[in-house]
Amino acid sequence: MQALVAFFDDEADAAVRELWQRLGTTYEFPPHVTYAVASTIGPKARKELREDLSRLWVPDMWLHNLGVFSASDNVLYLGAVVDAELLAVHSAIHDVLAGKVRNPSAYYLPGSWIPHCTLADNVSDDEMKSLFAKAFPVSPIRVRVREVSVVDTQTGEIDTLVRKASTAPR
Repeated sequence: MQALVAFFDDEADAAVRELWQRLGTTYEFPPHVTYAVASTIGPKARKELREDLSRLWVPDMWLHNLGVFSASDNVLYLGAVVDAELLAVHSAIHDVLAGKVRNPSAYYLPGSWIPHCTLADNVSDDEMKSLFAKAFPVSPIRVRVREVSVVDTQTGEIDTLVRKASTAPR
């Protein structure tokens, strides 16, 4: 799978990593919010995303809502406060991707998307209760997006599409 993600500024990154440490979770990729997932986000779609994102920057956001996706793969997350600007950028991203990616995930399409940063996943119901108690209460985290990239979850490759000029390279 390939995902279009927004990576955080250093301060927000450190705040989420502190939460991960408190919960005993680790992840291969830095803290992020995912905007789209598909089996393939090809070169044509990436080129168009680069062009659009160079003109339309992903807004800052607040991670403020501690929540749970309860399913076969339980997820504890820190949800973003949703506003019109965030939804507009998300919709613009999906306008570019429409018809240009294979097997898009319905969870990330406009109308279904819940912008969030995962704190723990694939945990049992009992583990979820314990992790929620460890995380609660959580202080709001202001996220300044430092870059938007396509992440390949199989190979670990990160293809940076756009990076804020004031941010040092990773």
